[in-house]
Amino acid sequence: MRPLTPVTPRARVALGLSFFLLFTALWAAVTFGGLVSKTFLADPLTMLKSGWILLTEMGFAKDIGMTVWRVLGGFVIAAALALPLGVLMGTYKPVEAFFEPFVSFARYLPASAFIPLLILWVGIGEAQKLAVIFIGSFFQLTLMIAVTVGNTRRDLVEAAYTLGVSDRTLISRVLLPGAAPEIAEILRMVLGWAWTYVIVAELIGASSGIGHMITDSQALLATDQIIFGIIVIGLIGLVSDFAFKALNRSLFPWARL
Repeated sequence: MRPLTPVTPRARVALGLSFFLLFTALWAAVTFGGLVSKTFLADPLTMLKSGWILLTEMGFAKDIGMTVWRVLGGFVIAAALALPLGVLMGTYKPVEAFFEPFVSFARYLPASAFIPLLILWVGIGEAQKLAVIFIGSFFQLTLMIAVTVGNTRRDLVEAAYTLGVSDRTLISRVLLPGAAPEIAEILRMVLGWAWTYVIVAELIGASSGIGHMITDSQALLATDQIIFGIIVIGLIGLVSDFAFKALNRSLFPWARL
């Protein structure tokens, strides 16, 4: 190993899988060896059996679908509003000076703290879940996009003005293409954060979703079901992460230059 030296794709896959195998082996050794009671930590086989029962007999697939819908719904709304506002803040400094103090203030507010208010305002339905994800994602996205657009290389901006472009053309032909790869990475990262918000929202007043299943399993001390729900979240997040990366590479090939 050498600092900052990349590894081959095959080695990256092998190393990533090795960690999962090692983690599973340690988990199995601790549970099957009796070092930890199965009441507090189910073994891998019991977890898999319970997961199969959840999927085939207890309608857990519907819970997964509801949670995915909530994450995507709240995140898409937040991104649709944060993207134009972030671009405006990064492009025009007066706009940034007007919005940035409040956005910086709001992004430190935990989304879970708004749940009691949101329940009072919109009840415990889907609007409350979507609002929690929106609050948790919108302000982070806005500020990160604004910083990314504002950090566009000044030599590119000056060269564009030398060629006589208008402000609108500068945004569409220089600022957005230059910031697009990093904005896509920001969207990928914040989508992962959105999953933490939806689970918190589903822990309170929900009748469906992965968080609802985890809450019910806690009352029954069913650690096998809890662990299965957590693993499902991780697998969905991992698949979406790889899909985002692949999409970004295909949409923005110049980012590798």
